Amino acid sequence: MSTVIQAVELSRWYGIVMGLNNVSFSIEAGLTGLVGPNGAGKSTLIEIVTGQLQPSSGSLTVFGQAPWNNPSVIRRIGYCPEGEAIPKDLRPLDWLTGLALLAGLRGADVQRRCEAILDRVGLPRVHWSKRMGQYSKGMKQRVKLGQGLLHEPDLLVLDEPMNGLDPMGRQEVALLLKQLAAGGVSVLISSHILAELESLCKNILVLNWGRILASGSQKEIRGDLKNWSEELSIHCDNPEKLARCLFDAGVLLGFDLEAETGLLSIRVKDATAFYLRWTGLLLDSGVTVFAVRSHSRSLKNIFDKVTTT
Repeated sequence: MSTVIQAVELSRWYGIVMGLNNVSFSIEAGLTGLVGPNGAGKSTLIEIVTGQLQPSSGSLTVFGQAPWNNPSVIRRIGYCPEGEAIPKDLRPLDWLTGLALLAGLRGADVQRRCEAILDRVGLPRVHWSKRMGQYSKGMKQRVKLGQGLLHEPDLLVLDEPMNGLDPMGRQEVALLLKQLAAGGVSVLISSHILAELESLCKNILVLNWGRILASGSQKEIRGDLKNWSEELSIHCDNPEKLARCLFDAGVLLGFDLEAETGLLSIRVKDATAFYLRWTGLLLDSGVTVFAVRSHSRSLKNIFDKVTTT
């Protein structure tokens, strides 16, 4: 896969405050999630990627070129900001038409393109005649997503795009983003809704205090963590017997059991080795297992691990 964004020893500071501190990373084509607590440097990175800020030192390129003061790169980027910078007195078609003209789009098909974009982002036509000051937050999010897609970008940068959307809306937007990625559009998403990123993004970039803590696929990040352990909950008919069998086999780092509920919680160091032995150990124990759930493979767990290590 081709590299879309490349940073080399990138820093950005505001007086004595460091927004990004000597970070190097690459982002490949496809869907990439950007995660980190408030103040981690996510907004600074997004503003550099979208050409709104110039690096203080180091470099960042998008499609092989620096985006700062570079219209040829900027026109290939779509941006959906977190803030609601939408004129309250305008209707969505008026707003998108104005943006289309500013982007250099001309001809009779401009309105048709704007209408198609509003349909694509799922804004019901019954609301098109309303002024955007009357819109809910979720409706405004759809308009902002539409403005980012209007000029058919090769890279779409989204800052908290799911805020204000109901569960159905989140599913619809997630499906749209997957369709865009399948069609060749690269998407960089910053979000606090880790469950959404987990289902959407193959690759993750974790920021904190202006530094890159981890990058790559979730599997790669887990493999890089030195103190990673797999945490499992096992619902069975005899948790004491299963715990004793697993302990005797030497596969446990620790365990807790709730005999009344039939729940056994375990921690194992080498998850791959454990799963290879799991079937045999279960047969040896003679215990009936009803359900097994991993608590260590979620993006939230990965985020918690890398930000506290």
